[in-house]
Amino acid sequence: MNFSPARKPDLIIVDDHLIFRQGLKSLINLENFATVTGEASNGLEFIELLSHQKPDLVLMDIDMPHMNGMEATQKALAIYPDLKIIVFTMFGDEEYYFKMIGLGVKGFILKSSGINELERAIQDIMNGESYFSNELLRKIINNLGHNSSKKAAETGHLTAREMEVLQQVCLGFNNDEIAQKLFVSAKTIKSHRSNLLEKTNSKNTPGLILFAVKNKLIEL
Repeated sequence: MNFSPARKPDLIIVDDHLIFRQGLKSLINLENFATVTGEASNGLEFIELLSHQKPDLVLMDIDMPHMNGMEATQKALAIYPDLKIIVFTMFGDEEYYFKMIGLGVKGFILKSSGINELERAIQDIMNGESYFSNELLRKIINNLGHNSSKKAAETGHLTAREMEVLQQVCLGFNNDEIAQKLFVSAKTIKSHRSNLLEKTNSKNTPGLILFAVKNKLIEL
Protein backbone atom coordinates (compact mmCIF):
# COMPACT_ATOMS: atom_id res chain seq x y z
CA MET A 1 0.00 0.00 0.00
CA ASN A 2 1.56 3.28 -1.09
CA PHE A 3 1.09 6.42 0.90
CA SER A 4 0.28 9.55 -1.10
CA PRO A 5 -1.31 12.93 -0.41
CA ALA A 6 -4.39 11.77 -2.36
CA ARG A 7 -4.86 8.85 0.02
CA LYS A 8 -4.50 10.00 3.58
CA PRO A 9 -4.43 7.05 5.98
CA ASP A 10 -7.21 6.65 8.54
CA LEU A 11 -5.87 6.23 12.05
CA ILE A 12 -6.95 5.66 15.63
CA ILE A 13 -5.21 7.23 18.63
CA VAL A 14 -5.06 5.01 21.73
CA ASP A 15 -3.84 6.80 24.86
CA ASP A 16 -5.23 7.26 28.36
CA HIS A 17 -4.50 11.00 28.50
CA LEU A 18 -7.33 13.04 27.00
CA ILE A 19 -5.27 16.21 26.58
CA PHE A 20 -2.57 14.29 24.70
CA ARG A 21 -5.13 12.70 22.36
CA GLN A 22 -6.88 15.99 21.70
CA GLY A 23 -3.64 17.85 21.10
CA LEU A 24 -2.30 15.20 18.77
CA LYS A 25 -5.56 15.04 16.85
CA SER A 26 -5.55 18.82 16.39
CA LEU A 27 -1.97 18.77 15.08
CA ILE A 28 -2.68 15.93 12.66
CA ASN A 29 -5.79 17.73 11.37
CA LEU A 30 -3.81 20.95 11.00
CA GLU A 31 -0.98 19.31 9.06
CA ASN A 32 -3.53 17.24 7.10
CA PHE A 33 -1.37 14.15 6.50
CA ALA A 34 -3.83 11.67 8.03
CA THR A 35 -7.44 11.41 9.18
CA VAL A 36 -8.18 10.59 12.82
CA THR A 37 -11.26 8.35 12.67
CA GLY A 38 -11.33 7.29 16.31
CA GLU A 39 -9.90 7.62 19.81
CA ALA A 40 -9.66 5.25 22.75
CA SER A 41 -8.46 5.76 26.32
CA ASN A 42 -7.43 2.12 26.84
CA GLY A 43 -7.09 -1.21 25.08
CA LEU A 44 -10.63 -2.34 25.81
CA GLU A 45 -12.13 0.74 24.16
CA PHE A 46 -9.79 0.28 21.22
CA ILE A 47 -10.80 -3.35 20.61
CA GLU A 48 -14.44 -2.26 20.76
CA LEU A 49 -13.71 0.37 18.09
CA LEU A 50 -12.26 -2.35 15.85
CA SER A 51 -15.61 -4.15 15.89
CA HIS A 52 -17.06 -1.52 13.57
CA GLN A 53 -14.08 0.11 11.85
CA LYS A 54 -10.71 -0.87 10.46
CA PRO A 55 -8.14 1.95 10.35
CA ASP A 56 -5.01 1.89 8.22
CA LEU A 57 -2.85 2.66 11.21
CA VAL A 58 -2.94 2.88 15.02
CA LEU A 59 -0.95 5.15 17.34
CA MET A 60 -0.68 3.02 20.49
CA ASP A 61 0.36 3.94 24.02
CA ILE A 62 1.91 1.18 26.17
CA ASP A 63 0.95 1.96 29.75
CA MET A 64 -2.86 2.20 30.04
CA PRO A 65 -5.48 1.01 32.56
CA HIS A 66 -7.85 -1.94 32.01
CA MET A 67 -5.89 -3.26 29.00
CA ASN A 68 -2.36 -2.09 28.20
CA GLY A 69 -0.91 -1.45 24.77
CA MET A 70 0.84 -4.79 24.49
CA GLU A 71 -2.30 -6.83 25.12
CA ALA A 72 -4.36 -4.53 22.90
CA THR A 73 -1.80 -4.90 20.10
CA GLN A 74 -1.88 -8.69 20.37
CA LYS A 75 -5.68 -8.78 20.21
CA ALA A 76 -5.87 -6.24 17.38
CA LEU A 77 -3.39 -8.10 15.19
CA ALA A 78 -5.28 -11.33 15.79
CA ILE A 79 -8.32 -9.59 14.28
CA TYR A 80 -6.48 -7.67 11.52
CA PRO A 81 -3.01 -9.20 10.93
CA ASP A 82 -2.09 -6.49 8.42
CA LEU A 83 -2.93 -3.61 10.76
CA LYS A 84 -0.05 -1.14 11.06
CA ILE A 85 0.76 -0.07 14.62
CA ILE A 86 3.13 2.65 15.83
CA VAL A 87 3.94 2.61 19.53
CA PHE A 88 4.00 5.95 21.33
CA THR A 89 6.57 5.55 24.05
CA MET A 90 8.53 7.33 26.76
CA PHE A 91 11.99 6.65 28.17
CA GLY A 92 11.75 3.70 30.50
CA ASP A 93 9.52 1.51 28.32
CA GLU A 94 12.46 -0.39 26.80
CA GLU A 95 11.51 -3.69 28.43
CA TYR A 96 8.45 -3.88 26.20
CA TYR A 97 10.13 -3.24 22.85
CA PHE A 98 11.21 -6.76 21.93
CA LYS A 99 7.81 -8.12 22.94
CA MET A 100 5.98 -5.49 20.87
CA ILE A 101 8.22 -6.14 17.87
CA GLY A 102 7.54 -9.85 18.23
CA LEU A 103 3.83 -9.10 18.01
CA GLY A 104 4.32 -7.20 14.75
CA VAL A 105 4.58 -3.52 15.68
CA LYS A 106 5.90 -1.44 12.78
CA GLY A 107 7.39 1.55 14.56
CA PHE A 108 8.34 3.31 17.78
CA ILE A 109 8.25 7.05 18.32
CA LEU A 110 8.74 9.15 21.43
CA LYS A 111 5.81 11.12 22.79
CA SER A 112 8.12 14.12 22.88
CA SER A 113 8.74 13.93 19.13
CA GLY A 114 7.63 16.73 16.83
CA ILE A 115 4.76 16.49 14.39
CA ASN A 116 7.19 16.35 11.43
CA GLU A 117 8.77 13.19 12.80
CA LEU A 118 5.36 11.62 13.28
CA GLU A 119 4.47 12.46 9.68
CA ARG A 120 7.71 10.84 8.50
CA ALA A 121 7.02 7.74 10.60
CA ILE A 122 3.52 7.38 9.21
CA GLN A 123 4.70 7.93 5.65
CA ASP A 124 7.46 5.32 5.96
CA ILE A 125 5.17 2.75 7.53
CA MET A 126 2.38 3.28 5.02
CA ASN A 127 4.99 2.73 2.30
CA GLY A 128 5.94 -0.64 3.76
CA GLU A 129 8.94 0.51 5.80
CA SER A 130 9.40 0.62 9.58
CA TYR A 131 10.32 3.51 11.85
CA PHE A 132 12.38 3.82 15.02
CA SER A 133 13.06 7.19 16.65
CA ASN A 134 16.79 7.96 16.60
CA GLU A 135 16.52 9.78 19.92
CA LEU A 136 15.05 6.64 21.41
CA LEU A 137 17.85 4.52 19.95
CA ARG A 138 20.45 6.79 21.53
CA LYS A 139 18.79 6.35 24.91
CA ILE A 140 18.73 2.57 24.56
CA ILE A 141 22.38 2.53 23.52
CA ASN A 142 23.34 4.55 26.58
CA ASN A 143 21.38 2.22 28.83
CA LEU A 144 23.15 -0.80 27.37
CA GLY A 145 26.58 0.69 27.96
CA HIS A 146 27.38 2.33 24.66
CA ASN A 147 31.07 2.73 25.49
CA SER A 148 31.64 -1.00 25.75
CA SER A 149 33.57 -2.54 22.85
CA LYS A 150 32.20 -6.04 23.37
CA LYS A 151 30.16 -7.44 20.51
CA ALA A 152 28.16 -10.63 20.29
CA ALA A 153 29.96 -13.53 18.64
CA GLU A 154 27.14 -14.26 16.21
CA THR A 155 27.58 -10.93 14.38
CA GLY A 156 30.82 -11.99 12.67
CA HIS A 157 28.98 -13.50 9.69
CA LEU A 158 27.67 -10.13 8.49
CA THR A 159 29.48 -8.82 5.43
CA ALA A 160 31.01 -5.34 5.25
CA ARG A 161 28.24 -4.23 2.87
CA GLU A 162 25.56 -5.63 5.18
CA MET A 163 27.11 -3.69 8.05
CA GLU A 164 26.95 -0.52 5.93
CA VAL A 165 23.29 -1.13 5.16
CA LEU A 166 22.56 -1.93 8.80
CA GLN A 167 24.08 1.37 9.90
CA GLN A 168 21.91 3.29 7.43
CA VAL A 169 18.80 1.38 8.47
CA CYS A 170 19.47 2.28 12.09
CA LEU A 171 19.86 5.92 11.10
CA GLY A 172 16.29 5.83 9.81
CA PHE A 173 16.89 5.86 6.05
CA ASN A 174 14.55 3.91 3.76
CA ASN A 175 15.59 1.65 0.88
CA ASP A 176 15.63 4.38 -1.77
CA GLU A 177 17.67 6.73 0.42
CA ILE A 178 20.19 4.02 1.31
CA ALA A 179 20.49 3.05 -2.35
CA GLN A 180 21.38 6.62 -3.25
CA LYS A 181 23.97 6.85 -0.49
CA LEU A 182 25.64 3.56 -1.43
CA PHE A 183 25.28 4.00 -5.20
CA VAL A 184 23.32 0.81 -5.76
CA SER A 185 19.72 -0.01 -6.65
CA ALA A 186 16.85 -0.06 -4.17
CA LYS A 187 16.34 -3.71 -5.17
CA THR A 188 19.88 -4.48 -3.98
CA ILE A 189 19.24 -2.78 -0.65
CA LYS A 190 16.01 -4.74 -0.25
CA SER A 191 18.01 -7.94 -0.78
CA HIS A 192 20.58 -6.89 1.83
CA ARG A 193 17.77 -6.15 4.29
CA SER A 194 16.31 -9.61 3.73
CA ASN A 195 19.71 -11.20 4.35
CA LEU A 196 20.17 -9.15 7.51
CA LEU A 197 16.79 -10.23 8.84
CA GLU A 198 17.61 -13.87 8.17
CA LYS A 199 21.14 -13.76 9.58
CA THR A 200 20.11 -11.98 12.76
CA ASN A 201 16.90 -13.99 13.16
CA SER A 202 14.92 -10.74 13.32
CA LYS A 203 11.22 -10.68 12.52
CA ASN A 204 11.16 -7.19 11.05
CA THR A 205 13.15 -3.97 10.76
CA PRO A 206 12.51 -2.74 14.34
CA GLY A 207 13.74 -6.12 15.55
CA LEU A 208 16.83 -5.77 13.36
CA ILE A 209 17.51 -2.32 14.78
CA LEU A 210 17.25 -3.54 18.37
CA PHE A 211 19.55 -6.44 17.49
CA ALA A 212 22.13 -3.94 16.25
CA VAL A 213 21.72 -1.82 19.36
CA LYS A 214 21.92 -4.77 21.76
CA ASN A 215 25.09 -6.02 20.08
CA LYS A 216 26.61 -2.53 19.85
CA LEU A 217 26.97 -2.64 16.09
CA ILE A 218 25.99 0.95 15.43
CA GLU A 219 26.96 4.46 16.42
CA LEU A 220 24.47 7.33 16.33
